[in-house]
Amino acid sequence: MKSKFSRVVFTAVLIFSLVANAQEDTKVKSNIQTYTPSKLLDKGQWDVKFFNNLYTETKGKFNGVKFDKARETYFTSTLDIFTGITDNNRINVGLLLEYRSNAINGENATSVFGFNNDVNSRNGLSSFAPAIKWQPIESIGNFSIQSAFHIPLSSEESDANGVFLDQTAYTFQNRFFYDYTFDSGDWQLFTELNTEYNFGDEDSFANKTVVFAPGVFMSYFPTDKSTLLGFVQHYQRLGDFTQDFTSLGFGGKYQLNSTLNLEVLYSKFVRGSDTGLGQSFNIGLRALF
Repeated sequence: MKSKFSRVVFTAVLIFSLVANAQEDTKVKSNIQTYTPSKLLDKGQWDVKFFNNLYTETKGKFNGVKFDKARETYFTSTLDIFTGITDNNRINVGLLLEYRSNAINGENATSVFGFNNDVNSRNGLSSFAPAIKWQPIESIGNFSIQSAFHIPLSSEESDANGVFLDQTAYTFQNRFFYDYTFDSGDWQLFTELNTEYNFGDEDSFANKTVVFAPGVFMSYFPTDKSTLLGFVQHYQRLGDFTQDFTSLGFGGKYQLNSTLNLEVLYSKFVRGSDTGLGQSFNIGLRALF
């Protein structure tokens, strides 16, 4: 009798363990854990990201001299739209749109939200870019490349009042993405290398320049629907005009529901050459469906 009872208990414990392990293995990860920039979409799936960056500066460093300056603020709003088109999930196509609102001469940082065109301000749709995102190595699903050709929509970088909008040179951009999730599942490392070749307008400050901009992001997931992250980014421009800067930042993401994710970031430019030295505030909303 005792032996029979032991077998029943053992069988029950074994079944419970198998069920528990199966439930754990089939647990669906959240979008912020799964759909990093490295991850490509399934065929027919859509990814729409509305991202806003407010950069403001009161200092600069040019020709080796650091100095205070009247505040300049640059607001950039981007809309990135991608969809999957292949059965093997290795190619996505998309469109990138960029809108800018800038203010100079000591205007308040929030003045860019007035979207004015006057002696101190300028705004408008500045560029669009057809894009393709692809997975070059089938066996490495967390490595991808995003290629885009940015076409400027403004004929003048700065107006008669000296207010800059955006570069008028064309840009061929390639962004290399890779991420690695640690065994615990609580930590994730994401790396990016952004490269640009700018050309096509002799009057543009960016003409005949190349850009290399690596970035490293470390994320921690306190819950399956939220993440905290810290990052370091560097920007290096070479060619007819040279400049560089390094920024440090932190932020977080939260999954509002099965479709929408919210992202908030802050960064500070800690060093640089031939550039302004300011800080940026970022907020984005991403829809995956």
